Amino acid sequence: MFVDTAKVFISAGKGGDGAVNFRHEIYVEKGGPDGGDGGKGGDVIFVATSGLNTLVDFRYKPELKAKPGGNGTKRDRHGADGENLEVKVPIGTIVRKKDEIIADLVSDGQKVVIAKGGDGGFGNAHFKSSVRQTPRIAEKGENGETFEATLELKLLADVGLVGFPNVGKSTFLSVVSNARPEIADYDFTTLTPNLGVADVDNTSILIADIPGLIEGASEGKGLGDAFLRHVERTAVLLHLIDAYTDDIAGAYQTIRAELANYKVDLKDRPEVVALTKIDGLDDDIVQMQIDAVKEVAGETPVFAISSIAHQGLTELLRTLRKKVLESRETVELTDEPDEEIETISLSQTKTADAWEVQQIEDEDDGVIIYKVTGEKVEKFARRTDFGNFEGVNRLRDILKKLGVSHELHRQGAEGDSIIQIGDNKFTFLEQ
Repeated sequence: MFVDTAKVFISAGKGGDGAVNFRHEIYVEKGGPDGGDGGKGGDVIFVATSGLNTLVDFRYKPELKAKPGGNGTKRDRHGADGENLEVKVPIGTIVRKKDEIIADLVSDGQKVVIAKGGDGGFGNAHFKSSVRQTPRIAEKGENGETFEATLELKLLADVGLVGFPNVGKSTFLSVVSNARPEIADYDFTTLTPNLGVADVDNTSILIADIPGLIEGASEGKGLGDAFLRHVERTAVLLHLIDAYTDDIAGAYQTIRAELANYKVDLKDRPEVVALTKIDGLDDDIVQMQIDAVKEVAGETPVFAISSIAHQGLTELLRTLRKKVLESRETVELTDEPDEEIETISLSQTKTADAWEVQQIEDEDDGVIIYKVTGEKVEKFARRTDFGNFEGVNRLRDILKKLGVSHELHRQGAEGDSIIQIGDNKFTFLEQ
């Protein structure tokens, strides 16, 4: 079963909690804090893997969850880091979070961290100082990244076969490569893309057989719209046309129009045309058909082949290989970075330290709440155990050091005013 889209719920591991513990060995007076830190949560990692060409497994396993980190323990023992979850996906898989592409796996063995595990919380041994000999503070581990992702597969091939149904694409692929697609004398024999490797002299090219297009395919008619995405990444298009077609130039122009109308404009993709099934036609008729296509195809190379009779295949494959090399070289040149332009921006550290205070009205009782936002301050809040008054007081100290408390005072916050950071609420001063 071929599946080229899937939705999955991705959940990286939660970080382990830090521990509160004190040494209690005999003969050791006033044993100090020795609570260990929590371990980091496991990441969810995608690995592009050759030999896979479908996302069907994700239809039956829609949740991908990495292991959590272990909690810290006594004697300053660090919790174990959570085991990463490595997920094999086909080469050409795109991962989207909402509408944003967060990963594009295009080479065999490529690894991408899709969701990061949460950091472990510090144990109370971390908070010992000359003025704080018996800290009863430990941080909670952070949650790992969690979200729904959309996976989309766009096959990566050197050559994509396009053309009307039943023009001989599957037969061509089965003859020139190691692929064994289904072949029969009816429309839409190919219901799923097929990949095959064709040997060309001392090299090879990867060819994708795309299900047949029909007029209106780019607008969703027939099977074409669902599979045109697989043509997007091919370096060269091989347009196959049945040599027995009455209006052969019109057939060529119809498919060209569908490629041009697709959401990704494919009309400028390097192209080669091949007239198929010529083994039963006289040479003068074949030449007439070639001339008719050339009148509308411009400088596009046009070949006449018979896959069954192995006629004209070698020359066609050599031309395709040459076109593929030229196309790849053009892409590499185009992808070279432009001259570097100096920009002025905040450093990552300053961006993380930035914060903002907003006054919002509680919907239930109309009380003013002071909402504090900012990357760094929210991270501290996530790691705070709000059931531990010492932990909350530590968060208040952090707000003072960051200058947030001063801004709260300036905006009118008093001791019993409610402060909100993330989903947590607490009073401005200890009550």
